[in-house]
Parts: sequence; structure tokens; C-alpha cells
Amino acid sequence: MSCSMNPFSCLLFLLLSLLLCSCGGRQPQRLLSSPYQEEDALHTDSIESISAPDSLPAKSRTARYLDSLGFVNIAEADNTIAIDLMYTRADNFTGTVLYEDLKEAYLHPEAMESLKRAQRLLKERHPGYSLIVYDAARPMSVQQKMWDTVKGTPQYLYVSNPSRGGGLHNYGMAVDISILDAEGVPLPMGTPVDHLGREAHITDEASLVTQGKLTEQERENRLLLRLVMKEAGFRPLPSEWWHFNRVSRQTARERYRVIP
Repeated sequence: MSCSMNPFSCLLFLLLSLLLCSCGGRQPQRLLSSPYQEEDALHTDSIESISAPDSLPAKSRTARYLDSLGFVNIAEADNTIAIDLMYTRADNFTGTVLYEDLKEAYLHPEAMESLKRAQRLLKERHPGYSLIVYDAARPMSVQQKMWDTVKGTPQYLYVSNPSRGGGLHNYGMAVDISILDAEGVPLPMGTPVDHLGREAHITDEASLVTQGKLTEQERENRLLLRLVMKEAGFRPLPSEWWHFNRVSRQTARERYRVIP
């Protein structure tokens, strides 16, 4: 092809023609709205396929209520302490389930600090042992159910009357407790927890051993429990080897709030 333009224009025209031919039929690259768009597209499927973790078990209504009052969940404060609330089952002295809406054990913060100390003291003496809680903070409504079961019977002596202010459980200032061995088995204490009778009294232990109703080992196990609990600030209850109060009833009524 002959060029009718001046030499400079003709040269420029030839250079542009060569440049266009070198591109051939290649398509322009796709523009990304974001430098990460392509990478995001590669991983979208894998991200969407990851399911959300299962939610934690919801607390019971009563547990949330105790939280709102400032009481402390024992398992959350010290997860080395075992929990087995006996009133969530019917195999207790009432023969009925009393905690229909409570699976967690709670204490007043002051009592919880003492319980944590008792656990430390126990483990200093027996590293494989652990405390186990059978009952702790108890609403007065449950106390009323207990009282209705025993009133008019000889067992009424073992249950605090709600009309007289209830007991230390109703302030979150008492705990029913025992000891597990290194295998997770409760130490023998002579009677089951919740046994309402003379065999559970701590004031009669010497004579109970003499009479063969309590072994010396069972008595020593009770003494160990009382030792660590008393050193931690709790007071034993003469009629129940498993029951310990953090303060007196008078102090509880003057300083602390009852759980309705």
C-alpha cells in the first residue's frame, strides 16, 4: 500500500497498525471492583459451608433469677467441685422432685469463697479427693414443699419452718456436701446424704462406733470433711453430718436477703 501522507504521518500510521496486529483477538482482562474480589469468590462456598457452633445449654429460669440476685454458680466459680443436686430427683426424703426448674448449684458470694478455700484445703491433704455438693441455695418456695412433707411427723425437727424464716439454704449460706475419692466415688460416711435419723448426728459418732452402727473409717471421713469445712469458715450442723452453715441464722436474717 502506498502512503499519500507526509513521511512522518505515514510512519506513525504503520506503527499503530503493527501494534493492533500484535494484540490479535485477545480479550481484555476482567476488571475487579476490589483487589480481593477474586479471592473472595474462591472462598465463598467454603465460608458458607462452615456451620455455627452449637450454642451453650440454656440456663434454667431459676438459675437466671439467682444470677440476677447476685448469687454465684458453683460450677462456674470452681469447676473442680462436683455437683449432684439431690432434689432434682425423687430419691430424697420427700420422695418427689423438688427442683423442677433448677439444675445448677448456687451460693452467696461469701459462702462461695469459703467453699473454694475448703476445696483447696482438702486437696492439700488429699490431692485426688474432691468436694461434692448435693444442695446449696434453695428458694423458699422449695422450703415450703419440704415443710409440707414433714409437718405433723417426727421428721419435722430436721426441716426449717418457712414461717419462721426458713434456714441458711434459703439465704444461699448453707451447703450439703461430702467428699469423692480419687476414683470419683463418695467416701463412706455411715448414712446416705439426707438420712433423717440419729445415725446422721455428729454428736453421737463415738457411741455409734461403739454400737457398730458406724465404722471408725466412716467416722474419720466425717472428721476430715468437718476439718476442711471448719477451717474454711463453715459451721457443722449437729444433726446432719453433710450440712454446713456459713453464718448463724440471726446474722443471715440481719444482713442477707432470703430467696423467695
